[in-house]
Amino acid sequence: MRVISRRRINEFCEQHADALPGLHNWYKTVRRATWRNFAELRQDFNSADVVGRRTVFNIHKNVYRLIARVNYQKQIVFVLFILTHNEYKKGKWK
Repeated sequence: MRVISRRRINEFCEQHADALPGLHNWYKTVRRATWRNFAELRQDFNSADVVGRRTVFNIHKNVYRLIARVNYQKQIVFVLFILTHNEYKKGKWK
């Protein structure tokens, strides 16, 4: 899969350094993946959920949330938001 955008991940890690290992592992896993559907994605990320047209990933033991749009046909993952758990609960990303 192609990830757009790595810059968003790097910027988030500048503010939340403890997220770096989890986001780095997420990025490496996604880059190696060739998912064709959500069921295949769940094999790598069993806690991922679909909310509307977005996929929500738990990062760093559920401390952070990465919200992405996954295009299985084009093999692209668009990183839309990376949030703390509290920011996520407020729901402004929806």
